[in-house]
Amino acid sequence: MADYILAIDQGTSSSRAILFNREGELVHVAQEEFPQYFPNDGWVEHEPEEIWHSVKHTIEEVLAKLQPGDTVAGIGITNQRETTVVWDRETGKPIHRAIVWQDRRTAEFCLQLKDQGLQDQVQAKTGLLIDPYFSATKVRWLLDNVTGARDAAQQGHLAFGTIDTYILWKLTEGRAHRTDATNASRTMMFNIHDQVWDGDLLAMFDVPASILPEVCDSAADFGVCNASMFGIELPILSMIGDQQAALVGQTCFEQGMAKSTYGTGCFMIVNTGDHALKSENRLLTTIAYRLNGKTTYALEGSIFVAGAAVQWLRDGLKLLENAAESQALAESTPLNHGVYLVPAFTGLGAPYWDPDARGGLLGLTRDTGIKELVSAALQSVCYQTKDLLCAMEADGQELKSLRVDGGMVANDWVMQFLADILDTTVERPQIIETTALGAAYLAGLQAGVYVSLAELGQSWSCERRFSASLDDTDRQALYAGWLEAVKRVMTN
Repeated sequence: MADYILAIDQGTSSSRAILFNREGELVHVAQEEFPQYFPNDGWVEHEPEEIWHSVKHTIEEVLAKLQPGDTVAGIGITNQRETTVVWDRETGKPIHRAIVWQDRRTAEFCLQLKDQGLQDQVQAKTGLLIDPYFSATKVRWLLDNVTGARDAAQQGHLAFGTIDTYILWKLTEGRAHRTDATNASRTMMFNIHDQVWDGDLLAMFDVPASILPEVCDSAADFGVCNASMFGIELPILSMIGDQQAALVGQTCFEQGMAKSTYGTGCFMIVNTGDHALKSENRLLTTIAYRLNGKTTYALEGSIFVAGAAVQWLRDGLKLLENAAESQALAESTPLNHGVYLVPAFTGLGAPYWDPDARGGLLGLTRDTGIKELVSAALQSVCYQTKDLLCAMEADGQELKSLRVDGGMVANDWVMQFLADILDTTVERPQIIETTALGAAYLAGLQAGVYVSLAELGQSWSCERRFSASLDDTDRQALYAGWLEAVKRVMTN
């Protein structure tokens, strides 16, 4: 049996390579940030080659720590979703920078589609709402705005992929053009019920089928990275979108189990089993994972700005030296300080879906200082999670538990306020690297390191539980203030 599984965790601001042992313990990790590009208001881009180099460097760094005789079962890939790359099949060169999930440049086209009454058709097939967030309109923009791209695509010379697909292409040196069902389900071109690229949707977005990758299970034989690249042959055994990977890493395998991840954005997913529950409250129906041809569905709420709000305080306003300072500042501030930050820097996600909304800071007085602004930023993450929870419950999906992960969950103050405002128990796991762990678990399943999901479920352990202790009257007053603040910045 192999000693390790290698997980590639390709995120919005950095790439990481992590070696896990068979017990799911993190043994070696390497991380590398890469630049963000903001060419216009609401536009966000990445350079695909810079992403690839960051992935390659981190893999080289962790593999260099292997001892003679150590073995690696294979690679699991998890990735920022929806971010869109189109490249030349012959040269492997991207035709343009990647358009990132946060990017809003196609908002006007999305509005046109909604005005044509196409929302119901799109939601019925994909579980998604028409929004610039998803890949389809990004692909269309690239084909229409890069000189010669549409003709090249029609002739079969171009390939499209989300970041997982692009990394797979690079690892296999162009031999494999594949994705998994979770990433496909975020493109707005994939029918989540029939599990196929949908001809009607491709026509709607004017995307030729020839550029699309093959869709596989989340654990599958995706391809092989030859020994010439890293010194050992590495089969690629899993690919899964980052939020679904965290659901797997948190072992939320039963209907009603939910996880919420706090990174750049916040993503809350509840497992709905084999039922694709249609949301009446502007949440997304998505694929949780597909294993052995069987699809498990989920209900998801996406918040565009969570940890990014703290980054803004640190890098934009220079109020913090580092994110860790935020806890002490918040602890010295009353909860009801009256300041609300609505971090709609790139629009509002679920359940509002207002791409034109922009951030607002409300309730300022002469007494307002740095600690109130910091507290308001942290609270905004919890209020947005409350929005998602209310929408899920209104859709008829009660939560059995909420497990949390991501960089922000190390902040005890945030976790306690989250439990208080949600009026529920929040569980922080022993291993908080759950996104990478989910990809590793699936690769391990494919390699035979693990036997079943049930075996994985037994491995989860809680580091700390946070229970609600806030008076209900105070809870309702704080949340009412938040809802009023959101109204002030919305445009629809």
